[in-house]
Amino acid sequence: MRSSAAARRYARALFGLARETDAIVQIRGELAQIASLFESDPALHNALFRPLHPVAERRAVLRSVCERLSLSVIVRNFFAYAIDQRRLVDFDAIRAEFEALADAAAGLVKARVTAAAPLDDAQRARLQSALAARTGRNVELDIAVDPSLIGGVVASIGNVVFDGSLRTQLSQLRDTLSRGQ
Repeated sequence: MRSSAAARRYARALFGLARETDAIVQIRGELAQIASLFESDPALHNALFRPLHPVAERRAVLRSVCERLSLSVIVRNFFAYAIDQRRLVDFDAIRAEFEALADAAAGLVKARVTAAAPLDDAQRARLQSALAARTGRNVELDIAVDPSLIGGVVASIGNVVFDGSLRTQLSQLRDTLSRGQ
């Protein structure tokens, strides 16, 4: 998902409020709860995200949802402001940015890992500790399987890629042999 500059600004503002009140974990959970509700209830999503509904109507719906979920005042006010500024459409990007800020504050990075075959717990632990040693931070793995790698794994953290796949190694060997070196 691509994030707009406005989504980053809103996420930083919300994160700043969360940090001031020592409620980063709570607000992150509330944002996840709301996202889950939006996914499970398309009518609610449409009522809040489509500008054809008047602002007052969308604020009333949001107030009802916030009360039902017992959300914090910070999140309630944030959503009301987002509706007023017509930025609720950026909710997914704002949430993603908030989570990235929360992870960074906690010293956590996410690694997208593609493996040739499913990894067992021992392999996951070894990979996680190797990436943590390499980055100097705690690493959370998001693992996908792609048999076309033939063997090994490809891990990316941010814009850094660690490619240990057999497919890449064979390709490099082929290039070396074709150059005659």
